[in-house]
Amino acid sequence: MKSMRSCSALVALVLLPFTSVRAQHSADTARYVVLFSGRPAGEYREWWSGNALHSVYDYNDRGRGPHEESVLEIGDGGVPTSLSIIGHGYLKDSVNEQLASSAGTATWKTSSEHGTRANAAHAYYIPNAESPVGSQLLVKAALANNGRVPLLPSGEATVEKSGEMTITANGKPLHVIRYDVGGLGFSPFPIWTDDSGEHFATVSGWSSIVPAGWESGVPSMVAEQEKARGERYVRLARELSHKPNGALVIRGARLFVAEQATMQPGMTVVMTGDRISALGKDGSVKIPAGATVIDAAGKTLLPGLWDMHVHIGAGDDGLLHIAAGVTNARDMGNDTISVLELKRKFADGSLIGPRLMLAGLIDGSGPYQVPTGLLADDEASVLRDVDWYAAHGYEQIKVYSSMKPELVPAIIAEAHAKGLRVSGHVPAYMTASQVVKLGFDEVQHANMLLLNFMDTVKDTRTMARFKAVGAAGKDLDLQSPQVRAFVQLFKDRGTDIDPTLTTFEGMFTARPGELDPNQAPIADRMPPQVQRSFYAGGLPVPEGMDQRYRDSFTEMKGIVKAMYDAGVPIVAGTDNGPVGFQLLRELELYVQAGIPAPQVLRIATIGAATVMHHEKDRGSIAVGKVADAVLVDGDPSANISDVRKTVMVVKDGVRFDPKEIYAKVGVRP
Repeated sequence: MKSMRSCSALVALVLLPFTSVRAQHSADTARYVVLFSGRPAGEYREWWSGNALHSVYDYNDRGRGPHEESVLEIGDGGVPTSLSIIGHGYLKDSVNEQLASSAGTATWKTSSEHGTRANAAHAYYIPNAESPVGSQLLVKAALANNGRVPLLPSGEATVEKSGEMTITANGKPLHVIRYDVGGLGFSPFPIWTDDSGEHFATVSGWSSIVPAGWESGVPSMVAEQEKARGERYVRLARELSHKPNGALVIRGARLFVAEQATMQPGMTVVMTGDRISALGKDGSVKIPAGATVIDAAGKTLLPGLWDMHVHIGAGDDGLLHIAAGVTNARDMGNDTISVLELKRKFADGSLIGPRLMLAGLIDGSGPYQVPTGLLADDEASVLRDVDWYAAHGYEQIKVYSSMKPELVPAIIAEAHAKGLRVSGHVPAYMTASQVVKLGFDEVQHANMLLLNFMDTVKDTRTMARFKAVGAAGKDLDLQSPQVRAFVQLFKDRGTDIDPTLTTFEGMFTARPGELDPNQAPIADRMPPQVQRSFYAGGLPVPEGMDQRYRDSFTEMKGIVKAMYDAGVPIVAGTDNGPVGFQLLRELELYVQAGIPAPQVLRIATIGAATVMHHEKDRGSIAVGKVADAVLVDGDPSANISDVRKTVMVVKDGVRFDPKEIYAKVGVRP
């Protein structure tokens, strides 16, 4: 469910193309193709009329996506003096963004913010909308000022040349230059220009925008770009990974015993290499000579946490997960090849990131098909896709919304025959009850549970799967015989749920101009431009239905609690960002739902390991198990929010300091 909005809105300015001089001197419109995982998904068009740059930006991501039309006027200083963006955003929310400047004073207004700043003649305004209009001006303004330019509403952007190469498409060679733009997110983002300094493209393994006709040049650019990014993160891994020369000893800790969901005070843990070698009460455990000893008095030692629903990217995602104490993560759909490489690098320590378990996406083709993973429209294709994932070490199959219902039994049978678990969205024209009866091992997303009782929504591919739940979810009677039978079905079949409540809290309760409650605990720690996104709001709420949407989110928490009370396994996944932080919010939401904090900690540790059949090796702190642990300043079994106070993280016996990691990605400690 991870959206382009959550992936890209924070840095839309640098992730998307800027205008070309060729467009300025031509009556023709400049046309760019929007690609998701190499597949066309939309377009960006722009043209000049005098001093005004006009553009249209439009793409379709599984029924979501923006349509934004803009007009930008440029002043003598090379920065925007006026800007108008109208249309709708990723979640079909209304967009009306305006900037005006007079005598060096800039005034701006969007649905979520407004402000005025004097002495802003040389500052560059960053659009709050996703529109890429005029982003070449930011690059040029920075390069003309020693690589830096002040930003509106706040912050500073940096631009630095980082590489160059020659690509070929349709037999035509073109020399392109890569610049890294920093100051808008957690790390710099690459932009490609031609030799004249005009924009050519912006690319990544997930999304790219290139001039029409140059799509075939994207793979080589992505490879070169990722090679350079990888080198940066390899350097960070060497700098931030603290490998003890001998054993690592943590003493005086309040130890969370995950199997019993209890705390045991005054404990010493010895880690030798990548394993836990000794454990016992303080004073009863021999401390090896030359060991690195950590005094954990007053602190709690937890097993490494598990985020069971991520779509991980290279670089910052790994760093942010580890800093938050997430040492294990289940990727629920990604580029099929690059995620395997990322898994290997996280495992061997050449990059910092959690240990990965992989779920392979399979969807049916069509207008709502998922932009990554594999597609299957007949039984032969289903068997081919499942077998490919099994052969490449995937542990689970994730069925997506466009899958033909008649093919679901074949997926389940083949996956189970290969020893793979099966989960997913509820495909269009099916219900959660049906897929559980067919053999799903897990169902993703709490909205899919509520949709089981909504006859008005048959097609789960569309935005109705969110809007209908927001409008009518509160009307579900959790004590009704129908709901009780539904919960019992999960219990009887041994099917677990992956509710991703943190995703829906933002969708249903965030309002434009107000701080998203989902992000409130971390907002003041984030880079300035990241903070802005926390005020954008969630789903567009019809007039008079504000409280209904809020109450429907409460009902989501209620059905999760009902599942817990019945003994249905729950896995803590997020499908939301900023990664790492969101798992901690997911745990807070489970406590809000009424699940006791010690049991929530169990869910996020040994519970997840048990669901994935890794409990013999991971999920708790015990002799012989992998040396994963999180030291927090407080007692999260009494106050779940103390889980945010990470002071040390250990993965495979390697120690990490969260403050050091956060400093590298612009996050305040």
